[in-house]
Amino acid sequence: MTATPNSLFRHYLDSLIQQGTTRTSLTDEARNVLRTWYVTAKQGSRPAAAVPAAPPSPPVSPEPPPQAEPAPASVSSGAPEPPELFPESREPASTVALPEGTMEDKLQYLRDLAQNWQPARELNSLRDTMVFATGNPHTELMLIGEAPGYYEEVQQEPFVGRAGEKLNQILKAMGLSRDMVYISNIVKFRPALPNQRTNNRAPTPEEIEACLPIIMNEIQVIQPKMIVALGGTAAVGLLGIQGSVSSMRGRFHDLNGIPVRVTYHPSYLLRSDSPREKRKVWEDMLAVMERLGMPISEKQRGYFLPRE
Repeated sequence: MTATPNSLFRHYLDSLIQQGTTRTSLTDEARNVLRTWYVTAKQGSRPAAAVPAAPPSPPVSPEPPPQAEPAPASVSSGAPEPPELFPESREPASTVALPEGTMEDKLQYLRDLAQNWQPARELNSLRDTMVFATGNPHTELMLIGEAPGYYEEVQQEPFVGRAGEKLNQILKAMGLSRDMVYISNIVKFRPALPNQRTNNRAPTPEEIEACLPIIMNEIQVIQPKMIVALGGTAAVGLLGIQGSVSSMRGRFHDLNGIPVRVTYHPSYLLRSDSPREKRKVWEDMLAVMERLGMPISEKQRGYFLPRE
């Protein structure tokens, strides 16, 4: 499916809000793209990346001379096209030739490769400290987030700090622990901000696409029976589909034959103390447990249900 720039931009803003971001910076290129969208919208037209309505078919004439297809009337002449933020295919453009050896050998190779991964380094928008992954590679369950934040960068481990504690609580409720699953992020470096201290931001689509080959090869090495995408940014990056977490959760998606369950990022639960929202995440985890054949007690099934 092809998403409009408006829906992509709204998704990106939603992901920032989910992370607790209230202010963000714009590059000159981003300002130019937004200015183009604003001008075309004000003129009653849509940006070039939007799908125009099909023009009426011209009368059929015998042997018409070949000619270039005219541009839709709704597209402003000479306006630059906004970049495609996410391609539909989840096959990364850059392939990685994994070496022979054990799973641990292959993961160490990917770790070393990610440290100086040129497509990511050339963006000059990510910080220098790499945060790779943690947990048990010989697992059925892989959890994937978007990118490390301040605490992850300090400890060089994904999902630590308050969000990590919330994730640990979720795993414990499932009867699991961090050393029983494999936890990773799509982007292995903390996205940078001017004068950055503890403030974080979600990775851009460009940063995710640059780093996608590493996580896709991680998945290939781990070969989990189930993936949980934590947050909308991770879900969109992995699956290549557009939408909010609320529209993507509640069902299983497919990633190269592996079922993927989308749920809210643990940081979302830190900002929402509503049992109703906690129940949504727990229903996703119950579905994961059922799909993996894990035992589920009546007590577990009743977590966060309203009391009668």
